[in-house]
Amino acid sequence: MSDTLSKTKLTDSFILDLLQNIRGRRSMLEELKCIKIDPKLSNITLNEKDREIYIENEFHKAKGFRKLHIEVAEFSRNLKILHCVFFPDPKFDIPIFGMDLVKINEIVSAAIVDLSPVSKNQEKKYEEFLAKVDKSGFASTREIPSWGSIFSKNVFFASLKNESEKNSFSKIVDRYLSVLIDLSRKAHPDVDKKIIQERIDYQKNYCVQQMKNDKTKIVLLKYFDEQWVDDYIKKVLFDFYE
Repeated sequence: MSDTLSKTKLTDSFILDLLQNIRGRRSMLEELKCIKIDPKLSNITLNEKDREIYIENEFHKAKGFRKLHIEVAEFSRNLKILHCVFFPDPKFDIPIFGMDLVKINEIVSAAIVDLSPVSKNQEKKYEEFLAKVDKSGFASTREIPSWGSIFSKNVFFASLKNESEKNSFSKIVDRYLSVLIDLSRKAHPDVDKKIIQERIDYQKNYCVQQMKNDKTKIVLLKYFDEQWVDDYIKKVLFDFYE
């Protein structure tokens, strides 16, 4: 299986280490396969003066997951982003894994990770495991934004001030992925249309709420026209069932 991010241009050691850890956990999922998408949306490069950008996307699917998405991006050499969302197949009782890291120059201004529920009572099945993960030792935890009702009680959001905090965040991400993989191995497809529809509706709401975060759009509009940006956000980052 080819790995489109194995030759990424990114040289940031922390993001690369985090990326490798996520890919290592992803490789443990059953029936992992690549998903082909429009090349114009998978690898994007712009090399104009003061408008340098590259975005690299990787898409897979696996047993229990309709889309496993990893995005690496760098804007004008100073803004670096690692974005990851694993969307479950709604036939399976599996939460959404989401992780974002934003680094401006040498400062990690935002680092967030969560297993977001896709049904009313799903979180009860894994809440205790996330609660046991050590999330102490961070000087600057951040407040969840107003649109963040989609997240679980154990969503972690902070700025990372030093190497120790970066290492601790990496461990948190790894533990959340470990819980996700364990849940996926225990999950079996449901046939109850009502339960499946509830999970579809939760995924729709997850995407709608994520799109209320206008920071992504503001950054992309500096480089691309509004139609392209809207298509990228709705088709690549946060697609959902119609």
